[in-house]
Amino acid sequence: MRFGLGTKYWLLVIGLLMTSAQAEDEKLPVEAPQAFITNHSGKFNGQKIAYRATAGETYLRDLKGEPKASIFSFAYTKQKAETAKRPVTFVWNGGPGSASVWLHMSGLGPAFAEVPSDASHPGLPPYLPKSSGNSIMDVTDLVFIDPVGTGYSRAVGEYEGKAFWGLKEDAQSMAEFIRTWMTENNRWGSPIFILGESYGTTRAAYVANILQKNMKISINGLVFVSQALDYQGSSPYIPDNIISYVTYVPTMAAAALYHGKVTPVPQNKQAFLEQARQFATNELLPGLFAGNRLKPEQKRQLVERLAYFTGLSPQYVERADLRISARRFAKELLRDESKTVGLLDARYLGDERDDLDDSTKRDAASDTISAAFNSALQVYLRNSLNVDWERQYLSPADPDLRRYWRYRTNKDGSAWEPTYVTTAGQLSETLRINPQLDVLVASGYYDLVTPFFDAEYTLNRHAINAEQIWYTYYEGGHMMYVNSEAKVELFNDVRRFIEGHIPTNK
Repeated sequence: MRFGLGTKYWLLVIGLLMTSAQAEDEKLPVEAPQAFITNHSGKFNGQKIAYRATAGETYLRDLKGEPKASIFSFAYTKQKAETAKRPVTFVWNGGPGSASVWLHMSGLGPAFAEVPSDASHPGLPPYLPKSSGNSIMDVTDLVFIDPVGTGYSRAVGEYEGKAFWGLKEDAQSMAEFIRTWMTENNRWGSPIFILGESYGTTRAAYVANILQKNMKISINGLVFVSQALDYQGSSPYIPDNIISYVTYVPTMAAAALYHGKVTPVPQNKQAFLEQARQFATNELLPGLFAGNRLKPEQKRQLVERLAYFTGLSPQYVERADLRISARRFAKELLRDESKTVGLLDARYLGDERDDLDDSTKRDAASDTISAAFNSALQVYLRNSLNVDWERQYLSPADPDLRRYWRYRTNKDGSAWEPTYVTTAGQLSETLRINPQLDVLVASGYYDLVTPFFDAEYTLNRHAINAEQIWYTYYEGGHMMYVNSEAKVELFNDVRRFIEGHIPTNK
């Protein structure tokens, strides 16, 4: 039989298609999870601890048993410990899109990045990690977790990163990680704690709800560092959001006092901040609510009072119509010195090119300390944890993460109206399911991203039992642990919280 050129062509095409289909059916094998294991000893809070450091992957699997994500974590576990009595604390940062670098190198674990406590610049490299004698490893094992698209964590197999990039999707993956890690490391009998920072608290509330309600895993305690559960109180860039103009006032008052802009100078800082709370709630909020019904003499009084607490001029407050946003405050407070103050920590000073701009364009705090934390972590990974891997450690995150991130929790196509992000409802439900569960809420006085008064405003609402919330405050900002004195106080508070939530009769 003879075939013409056209027939041979089509047979070739069909063969190529069949080969392509066979290739699709033959899934590329996923390599075994990578792990770097080292043994160490250290003295933490005066107690000598021998521990194992495991820097490695944990695979999340779908219902068919196929890997869908590689979650990289840094686990520090005490050797020869009785796991039924030894707690394990799962730790992550926020973003969304932040690796665990900040808390990992805060000194909560065995090492820390050293930066000046007085908010000055750390100087030129090298930035080398230091041993942390203040670590809470004397009371708990620690697992620092990098979500998909951060650090070494990636989607694997047929899955893409965007399958994990969303409020609900991210929380589900972190809950699955905790369950998987507990199973693979035989820690179902251990007391369990979760510690998150910033968006990590948004995540922690959701994860706790999934664990408690869906996976039937109870938690001994939650630690929120710079809480961000209901974004209405921490979204100062939306003009008609009058709540944020109220929740930020006490933090602005703390920053103004710190920089010597409050006249007359109050004799007692705590009394002054309480006055700022009362003014914001009982005077400013009703005034903003009244809007154009506010009488001229009432507005003049509010202008003078707000100017006093914020350290800004009455003329500026008048022009702002009593609405002082965080970025405008950061630009205006020290404008006469051509300086801006930090957003993550208002103790830090920045120098921007345009002194006439209406708001700060950068964050002086982040600009000052980010390189030191990232560099110290890389030195620590290579030289202490022996992590020798070609995979890039993503910090900042995968560039696509923010582009694909979705806060929507309803299915596409279903009725849904945009709203402020909140997981306070999930926390409220979790605390009702487990009435023995308490939350430690740690806030920095100078945090212009997640202000301490917003933590109080959020957690005093949503039908949350006040007896289950423990508030603590520190002389620092969003990452209060960059101040060495505040770090010691924070870690001691976390240490006492964990010790107080471990049953002694089991």
